[in-house]
Amino acid sequence: MMAVKWILFAVLSSVCFNISLQDEICSSPSVTSNIYTTTDGVILSDIAFIAELVVTCQNGVKDLALYADVDGVTIPAMKSLDNNKYQVSWTEVPKKVQDGVRILRMYDEEGYSALRKVQRSGEDTSSIRPLFTVTINHQGTYQGPWVQSELIAVLLAMFLWYLAYSTKSRIQS
Repeated sequence: MMAVKWILFAVLSSVCFNISLQDEICSSPSVTSNIYTTTDGVILSDIAFIAELVVTCQNGVKDLALYADVDGVTIPAMKSLDNNKYQVSWTEVPKKVQDGVRILRMYDEEGYSALRKVQRSGEDTSSIRPLFTVTINHQGTYQGPWVQSELIAVLLAMFLWYLAYSTKSRIQS
């Protein structure tokens, strides 16, 4: 019976210790980002946005659970095997994507839970302060030429045919 109590005590102690380690908050995060957005939309059905982040906390916290808020949609950040590298990616339909600057708001677990609480109550989410933000500059998506080359070739062929036919008519008369 005494052994069961010690085992239970050890398990509870380790769980409490792990929970206390997970509750550490990243202070003054330093962020380095690499941003990629799809620019050729001619043959694609979706435009990809990829943000690769290296997050270093001043107090040395590692293994953060990060969440990104993109225009009101929350996306979990994928953590790489390296302790401080993360990736956030999503796709959008080319016709809905606008050129210009977009702000990627990043939240830790505490900020994410506060954000979800505000979203569920229907309040304004701008009151929730993100852990950090990343600026994404989307230059726009090439949708192809305004006039297809086949149309230009047909119009040129028709013009040459008209020129040849009118010249032939003038010569014969």
